[in-house]
Amino acid sequence: MKWLILVIVFYPLISQSESVARKWNEQNLNAIRLDIPHPPVHARNLFHVSVAMWDAWAAFDDVAVGYLHNESAFAPDVEVARKEAISFAAYRVLRSRYQNSVGADETKDALINQMVTLGYDESNISTEGDSPAALGNRIANTVLSFSWNDGSGEAENYVDLTYEPENDALPLDEPRFTLLTTSDPSRWQPLAFGDFALTQNGIETDLIQTFQGSQWFMVRPFALRRKNPGGLYDDPGPPPMLGASGDQQFKDNINQVIRYSSWLDPRDQVEMNISPQVYANNGLGRMDGKGHGDNPVTGDPYPENKVLRADYGRVIAEFWADGPDSETPPGHWNVVANEVADHPKTTRKIEGRGLAVNDLEWDVKCYFAMNGAQHDAATAAWTCKRIYDYGRPISMCRYMGSMGQSTDKGSAGTFSELTYDPEGLKLDPGLVEIVTPETALPGERHEHLSSSIGSIAIYAWSGEPEDPEAELGGVDWIPAMNWLPYQRDTFVTPAFASYVSGHSCFSRAGAEVMTKITGSSYFPGGFKEHLIPKGSLEFEYGPAEDVKLQWASYYDASDEAGISRLWGGIHVSVDDLPGRVMGSRVGLRAYELAKKYWDGSIIKEPVQFSFVRDEVLGKVTINWDRTIGLFYKVQLSYDLANWWDETEWIRAEDIWGKFEDAKPSPERAFYRILRSINGS
Repeated sequence: MKWLILVIVFYPLISQSESVARKWNEQNLNAIRLDIPHPPVHARNLFHVSVAMWDAWAAFDDVAVGYLHNESAFAPDVEVARKEAISFAAYRVLRSRYQNSVGADETKDALINQMVTLGYDESNISTEGDSPAALGNRIANTVLSFSWNDGSGEAENYVDLTYEPENDALPLDEPRFTLLTTSDPSRWQPLAFGDFALTQNGIETDLIQTFQGSQWFMVRPFALRRKNPGGLYDDPGPPPMLGASGDQQFKDNINQVIRYSSWLDPRDQVEMNISPQVYANNGLGRMDGKGHGDNPVTGDPYPENKVLRADYGRVIAEFWADGPDSETPPGHWNVVANEVADHPKTTRKIEGRGLAVNDLEWDVKCYFAMNGAQHDAATAAWTCKRIYDYGRPISMCRYMGSMGQSTDKGSAGTFSELTYDPEGLKLDPGLVEIVTPETALPGERHEHLSSSIGSIAIYAWSGEPEDPEAELGGVDWIPAMNWLPYQRDTFVTPAFASYVSGHSCFSRAGAEVMTKITGSSYFPGGFKEHLIPKGSLEFEYGPAEDVKLQWASYYDASDEAGISRLWGGIHVSVDDLPGRVMGSRVGLRAYELAKKYWDGSIIKEPVQFSFVRDEVLGKVTINWDRTIGLFYKVQLSYDLANWWDETEWIRAEDIWGKFEDAKPSPERAFYRILRSINGS
C-alpha cells in the first residue's frame, strides 16, 4: 500500500545528451577498472549505485516507487533537483564502496572532481531538510545501511572463512606433483603460483588462490527466489563427474577444450566466416546457430567476414575476459547498454513503444534493471559454484594427463597397457596421444618429447612467450600434465569454481534486459561491430590481421562471451550452456520486477499468504511471500472494523514472511498483512 502521493508532474524534454546518471555510471566503471576484478562484488556495487540513482529519481515522480528509500520530494525545477539528488546519492555510495579498493586514492579524486565539475559541494553530508543534497544523502544512507548485512561480508572485506577446498593447491611450476595435490579433479582446486601472480588487469595478488565470492550463496538478491536459505536459486543439475555419473561426458568436455587450444595457431591459415549472415543465432543453451541470413532490421545482406580461426579464438578469449577495459562482465554489459543508448538509431522508447523518454529517465531505468539482473546473475551463478564446487579445465587436464589414457587397455607390455587408467584422457589421434619411442624419433611429431616416452601428450597452445608483444606461443605437442589455458601465466584461471560460467550467466542476463527495454533482440540497425587491431593482443602477438567482431543481436554477443571461455581454456561446455539458460531466467525475472517499481504496481499486487491453525499446539501460523525492501506488519481483528497491531513494521530482508500467534484467542478472529513502502 502506498500512502504518499507526490504532487509534481514532470513532462521530460527529449535529449540525447549524457545524463547525470550516465556520468556516475561511468565513474563506477572506472572505479571497477582500478580494483581487483571481483565480479560478484562489482555487480553488487553497480546494483546499489543504480538503486540509489533510481530512488532519487523516483522521489520526484507520482507513480514510481523507490526500491529502498521512499519519500515525496518536490522542487521548482525538478530536473535540476533530480540531478543534484542523484549525484549526492551516487557519490556517497561510491565513496563508501571503493574506499578500501586498490585504486582508492585515484577513485576518490575522480569522484570529488566529478562533484566539483557538476557544481556541488562534496563535503555537504547533511541529511536534514528538503534540499536535493540532503535527500541524496538520506538515500545513500538507506542503501548502505540496508545492504551492510546482506551476506556479502563487506565488513570483512569480502573474505569468507567458511569454505575449504577439497583439493590442495595445484603447483603450476611443478606439474609432477599434480597427483599429490589433486584428490578429486571434479572439484575446484586453488592454484599455487611460483614467484608472481597477477589479476587479469595487472594487480598483484596472492600466490595461492582462495575461492573468490564463496559466500555469495548467502547474499541478498534482487528478484531471485528459492525454497530455503542456502539452497540453489536455479538448479541445472549436477555436472558430469570423472569416474562417476557422466564420466564419458566429463572426458569429452576436456578433449573439446584441448581441441579449442589446438586451434590457436594462426600459422595453420584456417579461416572461418564470422559474419552474422552465417554465424551465431543459436537457440537458448545451444550452439546450433546458422546465422541470420539478411539483416532483419534493414533487409540488406550481411557482408562476409572471414578471419583466421586462431585469430578469432584468441581475440574473443581476450576481449570477453573481463571486458575490453577490465570492467568485469557485469561492467561490460553496462558498457554495452551505454553504447546502445548513444547510438543514433536508438529511440529511447521503453520496450520500443509509446513516447520517447529523456536520457535521464532511460538511464536510471536501464541501470536499475540491468544491474538488478547482473547482481542476481552473480548471486545465482556463485550459489551454484559454491554448492557444486566444480573443477577447472587445468585441474582436469593435468590430473587426467598424469594418470594416463582411458581409451586403449592394450596388450601386455605395450605402451597402451602401461599408460591405461580409467581416469586418464581419451586418446584422439592428432590431439591426445601416447609418446612412444617411434613417435619421439628424430623428425617425428614427438621428437622434442623424447624424455617423456610413456606419457600423454596433447596438441595444444604452448604457453605465453617471453615477449608477448612480438612473439607467438603457437601450438605444439606438449605433455598433458604441463598444459596451460590461453591466459597470462601470472593469471592462468579465475579463483573460483567453474559451474556454471559467470560470463554466460551475466551476459545472457544482460542480453535479456537489453532485449526487453529496447523492444528488440537486435542491436540498433541490426548490427554491431568492434575492431580488434592487428597486433593488439596481450597474451602473445596477434591478431595477424585486423579482426572485426560482429553481432546482429544481444544474444549473439552473449553467446560469444560464453564460448570465449572455452577458447580461453577456463571453462568446459557444461559450464557455459546451462549458464546461458540460468542467465536468461535471471534477466527476465529481474526486468519484470524492475518494471513494477517503474509503474508502481509493486505495491498493488495482493500479498499471497497461507494460514495454519495447529489444534494440538494451539497456535496460529501465517506464512507469506515478501518483497525484499518493503515493510510488513500483521494485524488482528475480531469484527473486521477494529484492528490491532500484532507486529511492528518490519522491513523484509528476505522473501519468507512468517508470523506465529502462540496463544490465539478462542474467539473468532481475523488476521491481515499490511505492506508499506516506508514503514509508516
